[in-house]
Amino acid sequence: MQQVIDKLAWIHIKDRKILSTRSRGKDICYIPGGKRESGETDQEALTREIKEELTVDLVLDTLTPFGVFSAQAHGKAQGVVVQMTCYTADYVGIIAPASEIEEVLWLEHKDRLRSSPVDQIIFDWLRDHGMID
Repeated sequence: MQQVIDKLAWIHIKDRKILSTRSRGKDICYIPGGKRESGETDQEALTREIKEELTVDLVLDTLTPFGVFSAQAHGKAQGVVVQMTCYTADYVGIIAPASEIEEVLWLEHKDRLRSSPVDQIIFDWLRDHGMID
């Protein structure tokens, strides 16, 4: 039986680049987001994770489903899959690294190999739909 890691992500694009993060001690980048805590809705979990990681508040009434993407989970045993449910949203505040986040980056498609496998699929989708360079 396949193990699935259920995650949420915030897709934020500016100047045809996607917002990404790198955690302390990691060499790979991830689109910001994370896992739900028990009983949380997608909206509650994603807004909590983004506040913890990037110090900004997502504007709840702008939260819009973007898509669901799946791939082999980075750094996990073969067959462990991450399923990433993605949303777009406006935000209030200034994006800054917090908690375990060491670096905030704006990446283009050419940077995709710096990211996890599921993020690479998202980068391809964004490029194919003319959203990032």
